[in-house]
Amino acid sequence: MGNMSSAHTSSEINLQQEFPLLDSIHYLNHAAVSPWPIRTADAVTGFSQENATQGSKHYLQWLNTEATLRKQLQQLINAKSVNEIALLKNTSEALSVVAFGLPWQAGDNIVSIKGEFPSNRVVWQALKPKGVELRLASIDATNPEQDLFALVDKHTRLIAVSSVQYAAGFQLDLARIGEFCKKNNILFCVDAIQTIGALQFDVQAIQADFVMADGHKWMLGPEGLAVFYCREELLEKLTLHQYGWHMTDAFTNFDNDEWQPVGTARRFECGSPNMLGIHALSASLSVLLAFGMDNVEARILDNTRYLFEQINNAEQLILLSNTTEGRYSGIVTFRHRTVDNEALFSQLTENGVMCAQRGGGVRFSPHFYTPKEKILHALTVATQVS
Repeated sequence: MGNMSSAHTSSEINLQQEFPLLDSIHYLNHAAVSPWPIRTADAVTGFSQENATQGSKHYLQWLNTEATLRKQLQQLINAKSVNEIALLKNTSEALSVVAFGLPWQAGDNIVSIKGEFPSNRVVWQALKPKGVELRLASIDATNPEQDLFALVDKHTRLIAVSSVQYAAGFQLDLARIGEFCKKNNILFCVDAIQTIGALQFDVQAIQADFVMADGHKWMLGPEGLAVFYCREELLEKLTLHQYGWHMTDAFTNFDNDEWQPVGTARRFECGSPNMLGIHALSASLSVLLAFGMDNVEARILDNTRYLFEQINNAEQLILLSNTTEGRYSGIVTFRHRTVDNEALFSQLTENGVMCAQRGGGVRFSPHFYTPKEKILHALTVATQVS
C-alpha cells in the first residue's frame, strides 16, 4: 500500500476514485486538516481487520511498511539518507526535540518571524528560563529575508521559520536563508507543515539542519504522525530527553544491558511506533509520489493563480495574500469589502465550503485534486454574502 515502485503515473491516478468527497463537498481546507485518499481509508480498514482477526502475526510486514514510509519521506524532502528521518507524533514534538536538545548558553538568541503559528513560537519562548532570547522580525514583502537577517548578531544560534506562513500563504526564500546561516555558523530550523505535500521541497538545496512537518495537512495523512529531519552531522549534537527500547542501537535485543542510542534519527523515537498511522501515511504519500510532486505543485499553484484572478475580478472581495511570483503557495486569504469575516465564514460553511478564518480574512487552501468548479462555487457563495 505504500509501495514506491508503483506503476502508476499522474495520468493513471483516478482522482474521482481516490477522493470521493469531490462529489459532495467543497473542500478548501488542506492547510488545516486534509481528507484522506480512499486508498488510505482502505489501508486503515485493512490494518484494523488484520489486527482483529490475526493480531500481530504479520508484524514483520508492518516493519516493511514502516521502512517504506521512511524511504517515501526521504524521497519527498530529498534527504541524503533514511538515517536522517525520524517518525514523531507531531510538529511540536519535533520542534521540542530541537529546542531542548541544543546546548544553549545564557545570552544566546533565536531569530524568527512575527505571526508564526504557535507551535513555532511557544517552544522557543519556553527557553527563556535558560536565558535564551527570541527575536521576532516584522517582515516586509519586499525583502523579508533581510528583515530576518537584520536581527542577527554574534549571539544568534538559530533561525527558525515556517517555509510558508500559515495565515496568508507567504513563502520565504529558504535557500537564501540557508546560505546565510551556513556563512554565519547559525543553525537553520524549518517548520515545513504548509509545504511538504504541496510544493517540491529539498532539505539539501536549502541547507536545512532541522525540518519537521505533521502528516495531516498537505500530505493527506492522519493526525499523530510527523516527519522529523535532522541533518546527519547533528544527530548526536541534540541531547536526548526521552528514552526507551526503540531508540537503542540493538532495539530487538531486549536483554541488552550495554545499550547505546542508535546512530540514526530513530534515536528520537523512544517507544513503540504508531503502526496504524504509518500504514495510513504511507498510503497517502503513495498518491503524491505516484502523481509526482512536480505535477502536484503545478496544479496547486495553478489553483492559487485562479483564485487570485477570480478574487481580483470580484468587486466585493479583497485579496490579502501576496501575488509576487515565488512568494505565494497553496494558501489564499481574502476578505469581503462590506461583510465581516465571521458572517462570510458562516455563509461559506453553511453552503458546504470547508475553509478557515485566518490572517484577518477567510483562508482557502485547495489541493492538487481540487477542480476549479469547486473553487468557483465557493467564490460565488462569498460574493453573494450580504
